[in-house]
Amino acid sequence: MDQAMEFPKGPICQSCGMPLQKDTDFGTDADRSKNKEYCFHCFKDGKFLDEGITLKEKIEKNVEFAIKMGMPEDAARKMCENILPKLKRWRKE
Repeated sequence: MDQAMEFPKGPICQSCGMPLQKDTDFGTDADRSKNKEYCFHCFKDGKFLDEGITLKEKIEKNVEFAIKMGMPEDAARKMCENILPKLKRWRKE
């Protein structure tokens, strides 16, 4: 399988897919304790920082960020379109 299509090893943010490796990567719940499912970019004080964003908008936002980080657009789009819909925040239940 293409490496860009694989899930990262270890826990990842269930909103954006960012690997959660260090204590500082985790978002916070309303009581300011660490949230084990979401990163600090997505979740703070028990709320999503981008509340109301659609999955399609989140994919575009993440593609733009990945491009700024040096990833080619086609690889970034493939990765985001493969991973994000499978995350807890975006799964249709």
